[in-house]
Amino acid sequence: MAEFKTPPADLLAGLIDQCLKAGADAADARIGAAEGVSVSVRDGKMESIEREESTSVALRAFFGKRQAHVSGSDLSTEGLHALATRCAAMARAVPEDKYCGLPDASELATGALDMDLTGEPEISAETLESESLAAESAALAVKGIKTVAGCGASWNRSSRWVAASNGFAAYKTGTSTSLGLASVAEKNGAMERDYESWSVRYAADRPSAEEIGRTAGERTIARLGARKLETQKAAVLYDRRVSSGLIGALMSAISGPSIARGVSFLKECMDTQVFARGVNVIDDPFRPMGMGSRSHDGEGLSVKETYLIEDGRLTEWLLNGPSARQLGLKPNGFSALGFGDPPGVTTSNLYLKAGEKTPAELMAQAGKGLMVTDMFGPSINPNTGDYSVGVAGFWFENGEIAYPVSEVTIAGDLPAIFARLIPASDLEFRGTRDAPSILVEDMSLAGS
Repeated sequence: MAEFKTPPADLLAGLIDQCLKAGADAADARIGAAEGVSVSVRDGKMESIEREESTSVALRAFFGKRQAHVSGSDLSTEGLHALATRCAAMARAVPEDKYCGLPDASELATGALDMDLTGEPEISAETLESESLAAESAALAVKGIKTVAGCGASWNRSSRWVAASNGFAAYKTGTSTSLGLASVAEKNGAMERDYESWSVRYAADRPSAEEIGRTAGERTIARLGARKLETQKAAVLYDRRVSSGLIGALMSAISGPSIARGVSFLKECMDTQVFARGVNVIDDPFRPMGMGSRSHDGEGLSVKETYLIEDGRLTEWLLNGPSARQLGLKPNGFSALGFGDPPGVTTSNLYLKAGEKTPAELMAQAGKGLMVTDMFGPSINPNTGDYSVGVAGFWFENGEIAYPVSEVTIAGDLPAIFARLIPASDLEFRGTRDAPSILVEDMSLAGS
């Protein structure tokens, strides 16, 4: 990690002070530092190795209801002075934004705000290479695999310091390591590929390199001989590798900025039954070593475990300060990282709570249908919720996998999909947005 001659917290305090002295009414800022190493292998040999070490600074200044933001990488005294002077001058010149501004000091999160999510200590390039080669070898050992297209591993650490003229200041650091690959097979001139990848805080929390490689290879072989489907209506089971895409569509629809602009098919649905009873979508910022864990939101406000969907009912918009002001509401801890930039909205560790039945039991319940394991470029109309997506996967009959399929389009509307989706019991916490497999019956399938 980059070494600072002056502590980053002191640099931020000085930067904000300079900005105020240059004429700004208020300011916030952040300093980031990152380091990492990544390797890729091919045909049993190291293909590339990359090392990263970087620092950055971002500053946002306010002049009344005007705001400007600038960023750079020069943390010298002269560089920070120039950044502050330029940002304050820009804030005077831009058009007004009546919804911008910092939270009042009384609204800020308090308590233990610094967060250390350090998992694996630094992993050497030699270890990353060894893991990558083991994964590649295991994939190639699967009968029928022709080649491995892209196999690599990485380790990285990121740290960031934030501060604002309203008195807020916090620090967060964390590490992660990843390993993944894609394998390729061929049958009768048709090529298929599939993958497996993991990103975790601790390497012990993922399968072995050999299992990751073998899984990628077996998934690829299973896709050989894919057929096309006739246009029809049938049940669809979204595998947990892709099911979080539906939850992502929900997050876009309940985003505060979207609601404020009136461009959401759920804009009139607060406190109404959007999903079936028993369905819960939860955001948990305090998950131990979670990939999205945080002690405060992107404007310094407090966060808490929140049921966004509780027993099927929509309970919250995802609000930051600007969208809350526009809607006449209070922000609720879903601001994405600002401090030097205007804040967006985001969740932390979001998940759809598991249901009671296994995917196999849901397939048996449906009888026949399509299990989706890959999706390509979903198209969603934000105003109506009309939804279509290209997919590949497996046709199942009598509750059992029958054969692979490809070049299928699923179409429908998200309000109806949400209302009848059934979560399976196979939830895994693997990222910042997780869902179990999801069954949706009576979907429109179009073959090509």
